[in-house]
Amino acid sequence: MSESLQGTVALITGASSGIGYAVALRLATAGASIAIVARRRDKLEELASKIGATGSKVLIIEADLVDPAQAAAAVANTVTEFGRLDTVVNSAGVMLNGDSLTTPMADWELMVDLNLKALMYVTKAALPHLIRDVETSPRHVADVVNISSIAGRVARRHVAIYNATKFGVTAATEAWRQEYTRQSVRFSVVEPGAVETELFDHQSSITQEAYRKMFSDVEKLHAADIAEATAFIVTNPRRVAVNEIVIRPTDQV
Repeated sequence: MSESLQGTVALITGASSGIGYAVALRLATAGASIAIVARRRDKLEELASKIGATGSKVLIIEADLVDPAQAAAAVANTVTEFGRLDTVVNSAGVMLNGDSLTTPMADWELMVDLNLKALMYVTKAALPHLIRDVETSPRHVADVVNISSIAGRVARRHVAIYNATKFGVTAATEAWRQEYTRQSVRFSVVEPGAVETELFDHQSSITQEAYRKMFSDVEKLHAADIAEATAFIVTNPRRVAVNEIVIRPTDQV
């Protein structure tokens, strides 16, 4: 049975679009105050208006999380504004796949920086607050949900570095789960298959065409589907820790 998030605070990264956008809105409807973090302020302002309509409080944080100082500041600003931190959803990410001989090194570096290192920076900064605020939490538990991918479970050609970052997210999440579960901080990973988001739009034209053919007969997931899975994790009673959710389109092999 799901519980209200009233009286809690959630920080969502990658909130300007896609899964992060949908998660922020969904957790707001559950009663949480929401800090939304991304680089595109115009998109954050659009989301903030929708969150405000739910009655939940919202804080816009414009930040580039590949900078560890900005990641730490995003956490600090959230705690300063709301007085606590109960939930972190690390959703920021990028997918820049393609032939390994021709893919620019800069694309690989960006995937490592955003998909893995930015997640590390935010988690590292958030942990002391999550552990502390469990003591005064109305739910007696804190949550970190990391959005990974089925690419964190199965390696495929042309996806080497994206695979590496998502395998890393999944592995780190499980290690952190073991480390902090006795302090009532739950770590969970969500591993979606194909989702209809901007993620595919960042590819080269050749890669986009390949993905269009690959998923031509697949009804992709919606970002709201992943948001619902995330809400399921964080609204469970303290005694229930959902460690991992794999969620694919029904049509995806």
